[in-house]
Amino acid sequence: MKKHILIVDDEAQIRNLLAEFLTRSDFRVTAVASAIEALECARSDRPDLVITDLQLEESDGLDMIVQLKVLLPDTPVILLTGVLFDPKVAHAVLSKKVSLYLPKTAPLAKIYEEVRRLTGK
Repeated sequence: MKKHILIVDDEAQIRNLLAEFLTRSDFRVTAVASAIEALECARSDRPDLVITDLQLEESDGLDMIVQLKVLLPDTPVILLTGVLFDPKVAHAVLSKKVSLYLPKTAPLAKIYEEVRRLTGK
């Protein structure tokens, strides 16, 4: 059975690129634009991994991550964002909320490597 990845990003180009890339890499992907859609998906079709942006149009990505962790406490979360953090600061602040922080400029090969690692695929 294919591992299910939930992608949350309000930027359609990023969301569609990741969805297409991961679908071609033999994952089942659900891509949504909002925190509300992400939470609905998490309740109805539990993902094996969540990839999310930090800044979403209608909500704070961190608030959504906290809510997702209540629903899916053991599900890894990759924070893929254009907001640049010092890696040490990001780890210290986000390590209890997310499994991994990657900048949106990360190569697809790196994202794929981490998705495989976190899903055990």
